[in-house]
Formats: sequence, structure tokens, C-alpha cells
Amino acid sequence: MYAVIKTGGKQYRVQAGDLLVVEKLEGAPGADVMFDQVLMVGDEAGATVGAPLVDGASVTGTLVETRKGEKVKIFKKIRRQGYRRTRGHRQPETVIRVTGLSGAGKSAKWDGTVDLTPKAVLDARARGLGDAAALLTPIAAEAAAVVAEVKGKGKAPKIAATVVEHADAVADAPKKATRAKKKTDEAAAEGGEA
Repeated sequence: MYAVIKTGGKQYRVQAGDLLVVEKLEGAPGADVMFDQVLMVGDEAGATVGAPLVDGASVTGTLVETRKGEKVKIFKKIRRQGYRRTRGHRQPETVIRVTGLSGAGKSAKWDGTVDLTPKAVLDARARGLGDAAALLTPIAAEAAAVVAEVKGKGKAPKIAATVVEHADAVADAPKKATRAKKKTDEAAAEGGEA
């Protein structure tokens, strides 16, 4: 089952379990988000198109993170006049994991767990940087607070507590990659001097 939703002046085709990047929305990581502007709901059997919206249809999701998007460079030039201006911009965006769709007598749920690990931490891990722990620790504290708040309200949280476990593991683990690089640099320096 799929749905077409409208948010931030754009339209998105979503399914349960999709990771969606939209214009900035308010909310903390782990918060539930609901989109009620559903333009179309469909599956293999057919589609229901709204006029303009499908009555009673909604898409729910979990807010993963709010971040800045890719950098856009703005360059202006007037030739032969000595006029050149360079500016940059990074649009704020929100990442959402779609957890459920409902409408037109149909519904679909995603049974997985939502991982709140932000893209910056994943990129740092992929590059083998030792400062991933510094990036992850404040985020993990915020995620732990959200998990505690959700548990306190008596709701069954679908938020993965693995973020907190990863924070502890990264903070406690020795920075092997950094130490190995220092050793190879020292060995290369000693080999060059000899």
C-alpha cells in the first residue's frame, strides 16, 4: 500500500517503512508526526484519488532528526565589471521514518524499530573518525530523555534504545583507528629519518 502526501509545498509518494526527507518540521527526535493532507491512497487493486484530499486518510511517522541539507552555492558575476559575489545556503530539513498508513478502508503498518542515530554520526563511523563519541553523547542523552518520557506516559515505545547503547560503546571503546594512524605516522617518520 502507498499514499501520496503533501507537506512543505511538495508531494511525496510514501509506503510503510520509508525514510522520508521533508522540509523542516517542529518536534524532537522520537516524536510522532502525522500527515493528514493525503492526496491519494492506493495498492495493487487500485487507487483512491481525493478531491482534493482523501477523507479520513492519514500517514503517521517518527521524527528521526532535524538537520541542515546539502550546501548550495550562489555565484553572481557581471563580466568585465569586476563584480563577483559568492554565497552559500543549507536548507533545514527533517528526516522521518513512515510507520503507518490508513485511508479508504485500507491500512498498513511497519513493524520495525526506529533508529534515532543521526546522519552525522553514521558518516563519522563510516570514515573511522575517533570523535564519533563526542558527536553521539549529547544526542544519546536527548534520545534517552525522549525514551524515558514515552515510557513514563505508558505508551509502548517503538524507539530503539540502541542509540544509548551505541553511545556508551563508542565512548568506552578505545580509539583504535586514531592510535593505529598515529603509530603508522610515527613509523613513517622514523623510517624517513633513518
